[in-house]
Amino acid sequence: MFVPGGMGPPELLVFFVILAVFFAVPIAIIVSIYELFAGSGDDERVRELERRVEELEDERS
Repeated sequence: MFVPGGMGPPELLVFFVILAVFFAVPIAIIVSIYELFAGSGDDERVRELERRVEELEDERS
């Protein structure tokens, strides 16, 4: 349906690309910052779990 004065396909495409950039960039920055600070403790947890698995495997043998 054609609406006089409405946005056509090229304008809609540009609109959605700009909208995606305005939402995607801040979300990517927020996720990156969160992973930088919250993800740093995962290495220690993984090491502790690996040690515990080795202890359990030794007990089982």
